[in-house]
Amino acid sequence: MTITDQQPLDSPFSAASTAEDVMAGLDLSGSTAVVTGGYSGLGLETTRGLSAAGVRVIVPARRPEIARAALADVAGCEVVPMDLADLDSVRAAAVRIHNTIGRLDLLMAVAGIMATPERRVGPGWEGQLAVNHFGHFALTCELYPLLAAAGGARVVVNSSAGHTLTDIRWHDPHFRTGYDKWLAYGQAKTANALFAVRLDALGQGDGVRAFALHPGKIITGLQREMTLHEQIERGWVDEQGTVIGADFKTPSQGAATGLWAATSPQLDGRGGLYLEACDVARVSAPTAPMDDGGVRAYAIDPDAAARLWELSVAATGAPPLMR
Repeated sequence: MTITDQQPLDSPFSAASTAEDVMAGLDLSGSTAVVTGGYSGLGLETTRGLSAAGVRVIVPARRPEIARAALADVAGCEVVPMDLADLDSVRAAAVRIHNTIGRLDLLMAVAGIMATPERRVGPGWEGQLAVNHFGHFALTCELYPLLAAAGGARVVVNSSAGHTLTDIRWHDPHFRTGYDKWLAYGQAKTANALFAVRLDALGQGDGVRAFALHPGKIITGLQREMTLHEQIERGWVDEQGTVIGADFKTPSQGAATGLWAATSPQLDGRGGLYLEACDVARVSAPTAPMDDGGVRAYAIDPDAAARLWELSVAATGAPPLMR
C-alpha cells in the first residue's frame, strides 16, 4: 500500500448504507469470523449481518453471560470469554478458538473504549492504548495461523476520525507526563490504523489482507464513560439523551463500512487502506477538520506502522506471524 492507493473506488454504497444493504444477497456459508465486541452496538450489527449470510461467528466477550443473552436469537454464533485488557485472557481465548476451528476467514476488531478516565493496565500501560490496540494486536498475532490457513482472510480494524487528534506520542505513549482522555483516544485510533497497514504488509504473502476504518458518528455503548452533560455540550444528544447531532448514523449504518471491508470484491487484491462511508478514504490535510473526513498521512505511514509493530511486539510478547 502506498499513499496514492488512498483513493475512493466508486463503491455502490455510501455513508447512508446499512448493514442490510451491504450484505444483501451474499451467501458466505462455510466461512468463520471472530468479532470482538460482537454483542453490542456496532459489533452486534456486524455479528447479525455476518450470521444472516451464513457465517459462523465467534464472539470474544468480557461479559460472556451478557453476550450470550444478547446473541440468543443469532444463529451460528458462539461466545468465548476474553478481556482485551488482560493479555493472559486474550491468549486463553485464542487457545480456545484454535481448538474449535481450523481456519479463520474474518477477524473483525470492533470492540473499543473511548475517552475514559485515566486507567493503568498490566505493567502500567495507558488503558485506551492497551484495550483498543495492544489487546487486538495480541489476539491477531495469536490467531494468525488460522488466518493464513484460510488462504484469503481479511482483518478489519475499527479506527475512528478521532485519529486526527494526534499521531503516536512516541516520546510518551502511556501519558506518564499527564493524561488527556481525548488525546489518549486519538492515539489509540491512530494505532489501529497503523496496525492494519503493517499487518497487511506482513500478511499479504499468506493472503491475509487488513483494513482500518472510520464507522461514522454513532451513539452506542462506546460513550458509556462520558456524562450526559458532556454529550449535550458536544451537541450529540439533548437533555433526554435523544440523538440530535448532525450526520449521526444508526448502528446498522455504522456497521456497514466494516461489513463492506470484510466482503467487497472491490477490495480484492488490496489492503492496508483506511476506509469510510463504504469506500476508500482520501488523505486529509494536516489542518482539515475532523468532520471533513479522510485519513491523516501519519496514520497510514509504513515506517511508522513498522515502528509501532516493533513497539507492540516488545510490549505484549506476541508471537511472530507464522503459518
